[in-house]
Parts: sequence; C-alpha cells; structure tokens
Amino acid sequence: MTGSGEAANRDYGRAVRALQARGRFGIRLGLGRTRALLRELGDPQLAFRGALVAGTNGKGSVLALAGSALRAAGHRVGETPKPHLVSYRERLVIDGQPVDPATFSRLVAAALTAADRIARRHGDPTEFELLTAVIFRWFAEEGIDLALVEVGLGGRLDATHTWDGGVAVITNVALDHMEWLGDTVTAIAREKAAIIERDDLAVTGADGDGLAVVRRRARRLDVPLREVAPATLLGWDRDGIEVMLPGLGRARVGLRGRHQAANVAVADAVLDALHEAGIASTDMAARRAGYATATWPGRLELLQVADRDVLLDGAHNPAGAAALAQALDDLRPFLEGGSAPDAAPLTLVIASMADKDTDGVIRALAASRAVAGASVICTSLNVPRALPAAALAARWTALGGAAGIHDVRAIADPGAALDTALRPAPSGRPGPVVVAGSLYLVGEARRRLVDDPRLRDPEKDAP
Repeated sequence: MTGSGEAANRDYGRAVRALQARGRFGIRLGLGRTRALLRELGDPQLAFRGALVAGTNGKGSVLALAGSALRAAGHRVGETPKPHLVSYRERLVIDGQPVDPATFSRLVAAALTAADRIARRHGDPTEFELLTAVIFRWFAEEGIDLALVEVGLGGRLDATHTWDGGVAVITNVALDHMEWLGDTVTAIAREKAAIIERDDLAVTGADGDGLAVVRRRARRLDVPLREVAPATLLGWDRDGIEVMLPGLGRARVGLRGRHQAANVAVADAVLDALHEAGIASTDMAARRAGYATATWPGRLELLQVADRDVLLDGAHNPAGAAALAQALDDLRPFLEGGSAPDAAPLTLVIASMADKDTDGVIRALAASRAVAGASVICTSLNVPRALPAAALAARWTALGGAAGIHDVRAIADPGAALDTALRPAPSGRPGPVVVAGSLYLVGEARRRLVDDPRLRDPEKDAP
C-alpha cells in the first residue's frame, strides 16, 4: 500500500470514529445547533431546492422511486437514504452513487472544525446533526439540480428541518418513536406536519387522524395539499408489483410488496409537486422507467445465496411488520418450494431493539400464513439499545405458538445465526430465509452476503 493510501485510510478511520463518538450525545431534538453549524459552513442548505420527506413508514421507498424517475429524466439528484446498512457513505448519494471516501473524510473534518466553534454557545452537535450538515455541504459543492431529503425523527425538531426545499411530504402516520413524538397518532402527526412551511407545496398519503392534522397545518399556512390514495394494485410477482396510476396508466414498480402501491402514488405526486414548484420536470416515460428500475437495499430485497432465497427487510415496528407479513404471503408462491403442501417452511432470523414494540411486531408477523410453522432464530446486535436474543426468543415462544411456531432458538451472535439459517436442511429441501426486525441486523446480513464495490470502505482501524 502506498503512503497516500495509508493516509487516506487514516483520514477515513478518523472521520468514522469521530462520527461514532458523537453517538454519546444521543438524540437531542432541536434546530439551534444544526442552524449554527450550517451558518459556520456558509449555509449550504440555501443552495438547492427539492422535497423534504417525513412519515412513519415509506420515506425511503418514496425517495427511491422518485429519485429513480428523476435520474431517468436526466436530473442530478441528491438523496439521503437512512439509516445506512453497511457504510456511513450510503447516507450521501448523488445520481445513485454514494460519496467517495476521500470526500467524505474531508467533509466530516470541516464539519467537526465548525462544530468545535459552536459548541461553547450551542452545545455539541449530535451524530445526526453533524451528518446533516455534511450532506448539505456536499450537495451545495456538487451543484445538484435538486435534493430528496428524508427526515430522521418526527419533523418539527429534526435536524433536516433546517432546510425547506419547497415541497413537503408526509407519507403516513402511525405509532412509532412514541417516547419522543407522543403517544397518539394525532400528537405524532403534529410533529411530522410541522415540516410544511408557508409557500410550500405539500403532499401526503396519510389518512384518518393523521390526515386531519396535516390538513389543518396546510390550511393554516395556505399551502396547497395533495392528498394521495394508494395506486390500484393490478398484481405482483417475484420481482415487483404492477399498478394503475392516474395520468400514467399501468406501471411496473421494481419494489416488492403491495404496500408499495401507496408509496409509488406518493412518489408520483411528489414529482407533480416538484414540477409545479418549478424545481424539476419528469415526463411519463421517465416515470415508467424510474419506477420499474427502482431499488431499495434491505427493504424486501431478495438475494440468491448458494441457491437459497434470502429476503432482507428492516421491518422494525408493527406497521412495517404487517406490511412484511402481507408481502410474505404474496411472495411465497414465487420463492423456493412455492406454495406446495410439502414445501419447506421459512426460516426467520430476527432481532429487535429493546425500545421497540416487540410484541406488536411478533403478532403482525405471526399472522402471516407464510410464517406458520417457521423456524425462528432470535439474535441480537452489539448496540446499547439491543434486546437480548434470549429475551426476544421468550416473547416468540409466548406469542408464536398459536401460529404453529414451535421451533424458536436464541443465537446471540448474528453471524452464527445467519450461518445456522443458511445451513443445508437435513431433508435436502431448504426453505427461504427471511432476515428482519432490525435494520442493524439487515445491515449485518448485507455486509456478509453482498459484495458491493461502491461500499468497500478503506480500513478504519488505522491509528
């Protein structure tokens, strides 16, 4: 390795360790620190427009679908998928490509210097606040045409809300992050709807109490609001769904799961709003091509591993688990063994954070016909919030019996859990493997099972 290569490794290692160290500040909602940090960096968020996307579920899918269509139309679009699965660099994407390691290291170093300057007056920025500033600085430097920015937590006090791109999106509202956002859909919706600012155009796929709150916010600020119903679902197969969209007609969606009918409808309305706002236009041909080729790693992502079907999905709350359960029922005929009576059962590898509604996730997954009789391997991750594997297995044992789930094991090490799930079956008829329950677990599985050259990080253990 050359000296310059060693230096690059050291720079990248320092950048990653510095970000990880910011985790000690935890989650501290508020905009003051991020605004001060951005001022120190020259207010880069003022250099571009686009859409800010909030919601309980579906944010990443909407970004993936809208971003794919915008790229197909020739636009240079910045995206902020989160959380990352393998590398921090996944969170900074332009034209579908993550930021390179050297640029990432440089941007983090500049943001850390700015963070030191504001710390005495405003406090130390958190990991997410620092990353938000890094993203906005890179987008401004690169002169992107527009940005699609995913809100981190809630909306009102999330660091991304220091930016107003002109289009505000709330995909849907359900119960999640209740310790931060409130214990009712109405309270959570207020936090999310707060990203709607005066002079914006707004889009929502919310319904019920959540929609009522979004409507009130838009009405109070005299903001035009597009209320979007799910696209008509025409069918599905192993690799995606077919829908009917108003104004577009029949369209292929390259993301799996019937819930994507709701997300593609929101994405299509976002593209309409971006056009109306004078930010970016996307014709019908680009929309068709973009929706058909959209990808979203770790979300109903189907891999072939030594001739085994392995489905990765980060469903971590009851609403996400219910969507996964429905998708498993729909996909089972297209996976190994099909829906034959003697088909080998699924093997589910699952982990959870201790602060999640674990019982709600278990009940939602156990309601799936495809999960009936599954082998469940409970594991854990080396993060402070992780639920121990044995505790998770105890909940599956208590709640899964009614669904015919009696083979429940706890294997604390996620690598060993994955190896066990992928081990050849004694019957010679292995069933599909589903990895779910935590995006941390999905990231660990993807790191082991997918070699993506774009995400090969420099060695991070250099001093």
